[in-house]
Amino acid sequence: MTRISLELVPRSRSKLRAELALVAERFPGVDTVNIPDLTRFSTLSWEGCAFAPAGLRAIPHVRAIDLNPKEPLPMVGAFLAHGIEEVLIVSGDAPSDMSRRVYNVDAEQAIRRFRRELPHVKVYAGLDPYRQSFAAERDYLERKLEAGASGFFTQPFFDMRLVEAYADIVPEGAEVWWGATTVTEEGSLNYWQTRNRAVFPRAFELTMDWDRRFAAQLLAFARAQGQHAYFMPVKTDVGAYLQGIV
Repeated sequence: MTRISLELVPRSRSKLRAELALVAERFPGVDTVNIPDLTRFSTLSWEGCAFAPAGLRAIPHVRAIDLNPKEPLPMVGAFLAHGIEEVLIVSGDAPSDMSRRVYNVDAEQAIRRFRRELPHVKVYAGLDPYRQSFAAERDYLERKLEAGASGFFTQPFFDMRLVEAYADIVPEGAEVWWGATTVTEEGSLNYWQTRNRAVFPRAFELTMDWDRRFAAQLLAFARAQGQHAYFMPVKTDVGAYLQGIV
């Protein structure tokens, strides 16, 4: 069964609570939220997941480089207290000013540690179609599965042809959450092209209508594949983005 998740950024606890309430009230087709761990905000991802209302499963993002290998996992208590049973492990980027302590821990090591110390928690890893070649990314996915991951959350896609190409190289049996986001401003477009090296089709438009059409196409594809989808609204109203799609 296809699940649908909404990625919500914990900019503040009050805003996050309001967005969660909106999702629960207006979008019954959304059964999951996933919350990133961003160093510029004070609310940790697993703290934000604790606000999810009944009926919404919550998946926190955990950055591998934040995990001190000599100390217990800091989120164990929160996971157990709030019934968090899924997690997304990402590598994480070190802060440019090194204002936050990070460790030489990669995603594969973090996945193994979660499987060892929280064996009841399902672990997802990242799939990035832009960082390296098809072959290198395929091999990286296989190593993450060998480490104990059950599947992958992709970076947002903007081209269904690329989605289909990656669907062909994902190891058989792995769960996939295919991602889409909103890009309606030149600044966001430049960010995705320069920071993440994202690929946009020639027909791409900086409009909400284009974003909505692509979101609908991605969801239809995920359902046809028996996989999942997540949507990441950025600088836009959640209702305006997803109304009529989920």
